[in-house]
Amino acid sequence: MAQGTVQVTHTGTSRWRRRTGEYASLAAALEAAGDGDVLTVAPGTYRENLVIQRAVTLRGPEGSLGSVRIAPADGVPLTVRASATVQDLHVEGQDATSPALLVEDGTPELSDLRISTRSAAGLEVRGSARPTVRRCTVDNPAGVGIAVLDGAGGVFEECEVVAAGQAGVSVRGGGHPRLERCRVHHASGAGLAVTGEGSGLEAIGCEIYEVKGAGVQIAARASAHLTDSTVHRTSADGVTLDTDAVLTLSDCDIHDIPENAIDLRSRSVLTLTRSTVRRFGRNGLSVWDPGTRVDANQCEIYDSTGDYPAVWISDGATVVLDACRVHDVPDALFVLDRGSRVDVVDSDLSQIRNTAVSVSDGATAQLDDCRIREASTGAWFRDHGSGGTLAGCTIDAAQTGVIVTKGADPVIERCTVTSPAEAGFYVSAEGRGTFRNCRVTGSGGYGFHVMDGCRTTLSRCRTERCARGGYEFADPSLLLVEDSTSDESGVRAAAEPVSPLSAPLSSTSVLGPVLPQPVPLPAPAPGPAAPAPPPDPGPRRSPEAVLGELDALVGLESVKREVRSLTNMIEVGRRRQEAGLKAASVRRHLVFTGSPGTGKTTVARLYGEILAALGVLERGHLVEVSRVDLVGEHIGSTAIRTQEAFDRARGGVLFIDEAYALSPEDSGRDFGKEAIDTLVKLMEDHRDAVVVIVAGYTAEMERFLSVNPGVASRFSRTITFQDYQADELLRIVGQQADEHEYRLADGTDEALLKYFTALPKGPAFGNGRTARQTFESMVERHAGRVAELSDADTDDLTLLYPDDLPELS
Repeated sequence: MAQGTVQVTHTGTSRWRRRTGEYASLAAALEAAGDGDVLTVAPGTYRENLVIQRAVTLRGPEGSLGSVRIAPADGVPLTVRASATVQDLHVEGQDATSPALLVEDGTPELSDLRISTRSAAGLEVRGSARPTVRRCTVDNPAGVGIAVLDGAGGVFEECEVVAAGQAGVSVRGGGHPRLERCRVHHASGAGLAVTGEGSGLEAIGCEIYEVKGAGVQIAARASAHLTDSTVHRTSADGVTLDTDAVLTLSDCDIHDIPENAIDLRSRSVLTLTRSTVRRFGRNGLSVWDPGTRVDANQCEIYDSTGDYPAVWISDGATVVLDACRVHDVPDALFVLDRGSRVDVVDSDLSQIRNTAVSVSDGATAQLDDCRIREASTGAWFRDHGSGGTLAGCTIDAAQTGVIVTKGADPVIERCTVTSPAEAGFYVSAEGRGTFRNCRVTGSGGYGFHVMDGCRTTLSRCRTERCARGGYEFADPSLLLVEDSTSDESGVRAAAEPVSPLSAPLSSTSVLGPVLPQPVPLPAPAPGPAAPAPPPDPGPRRSPEAVLGELDALVGLESVKREVRSLTNMIEVGRRRQEAGLKAASVRRHLVFTGSPGTGKTTVARLYGEILAALGVLERGHLVEVSRVDLVGEHIGSTAIRTQEAFDRARGGVLFIDEAYALSPEDSGRDFGKEAIDTLVKLMEDHRDAVVVIVAGYTAEMERFLSVNPGVASRFSRTITFQDYQADELLRIVGQQADEHEYRLADGTDEALLKYFTALPKGPAFGNGRTARQTFESMVERHAGRVAELSDADTDDLTLLYPDDLPELS
């Protein structure tokens, strides 16, 4: 399109000025124009660098939107330094170091502009400029869409960034624009990026989407306020705050985010009001570091697409949820690390696949008048220093209402647990806790189940219609129980000066400070058929005979010492009990670490037989399983498979090989965690029925135990199986030869030692298995050699020579 003419309509009254004029270039027209004049640009392409320094009106012809193109070869196509009006133009830039439209001063009005460029910025506002920008579009795949810098401001109404090679809207250096009903999409940086002290942004009714980065990014003491706005379909986090950033979200919707919907760090503060966070791949709220805080009121977080907690609080951060809803997520609230805290008031947590509230590593949770429904676990206080208060809360249709473990010490008061599938309140692994005015109704297990070593206080508690009994106390001497009642007969009380074993508890009985062991439970109601018992292992050997077989194994000296030490502890404990003395509690579950072929399965089998010989296990048989035997393909099938494997091992040892596979490093939507959770619960509920041994490579098992503290706490010790040395592998070959009536000829011992020393010890190396395979290869090569002899004597048929060794690969 060729360049046209520019008509200038003058508004001045001086006689020497013409009322109108035609100019061949925009530069000439701008030079002639004065404040108030109107410059009407004829259709065409103007390859000029324009600077507007007066309060003029520059516009294209009416009805021909986009017919005027300002497109110089380089530099800034259009610079505005006055309170001018610019409308109906198409601005194109080609300079990667300059903006296409630069506003440096005044309060200009820019409307119906199309900026299509490959510049550093599509539209840049600097300094004291305060433009009003209406219905403008910016297409800049090479740089920033809109940049507001150096203290500039302005109002942007119904504008659209259709593409940006960097941030869609960038605010820094104290800039503070206001966006109304704007759209930012297809940016390759953040949709909205606000950074630096004094920088701020206000957005009302805006939409940020299809962003290859974070939707909104506030950092370095900047602030922003979004109202009635939407952020969705980003490739990174939906909203990020870092380093003293401040953000307010009111009536906003953050959804379809593959990572964290909102992530805060380094003393940032978020106020969230009447907003929704939904369909996120990691955390709905991810809150880190001391001083970082979220205050959410009347908000909803739901419909997670990943396997992460909806709200994650760690490293000393604080979150307050008031009148909020969290639902349809794997876990609702995870608060961990000393100094971290969550306060939840009058809120609903429902349809939680795992744990509604998890508190660990010294963190604190305070829940007041909240409702938890349809969760695997209502609240779990996991370890030492972790605690807080649940007050006036209800937990309905959970597997377990509240779990307290490993020295955690919460206060639970005026809480009601209704229809838990298992226990209403479950305390184990030296957990503590104070329970006041709490109630359990319709439990499928016990109302209150308190395990060994747990110092717990119950005051004015009540249980009703609990299938296995109202109360189960493993060590009543550690409990303080006052004015607590039950309609069950599953516990006996010392209420009056009568024998501690007298009179079952009735609905009007009162539990005193000392409680005896519970009476035997009635036979369970008929249910599914029990699994078939394992085959009879035959006559039981003595402990000495089994230990003798263990001692006969090649190598494994440290393993033998560990097993014998554990066996001695169990045997002495049994004798002390027979003598009327208190026996130390010995946890029999073990972790075996080491490479394949080091005898872990064999030792597990012998360990089970030893425990059976000592009367600790009923049968002592070994049930060996791996991930494929425990993890199902569908929701719910994993728990069934794990239960079935556990039932097969009753009275013996459940040996889980490569147990770390249940908790892969990148778990995604993996059901291995369900197997772990089911297993941990079964180990507690049936602690005397089955011994569990988990085994695998050393490094992988260390990771497995570190990321699953609930598993680690159930095992008494880790036994490491060292790789066999060359001389030990030689002994294994010698044992195989003796067993199969072969002999090693002179020189074969030395050849085997050299062979095993030189053999690569990579991931495929199988230790004992490799020794046995080596023997089998020698037998095959021996057979090929002897088959060619017409008359072979006994030496020919039995001697293995160095030449029978396989080649080193």
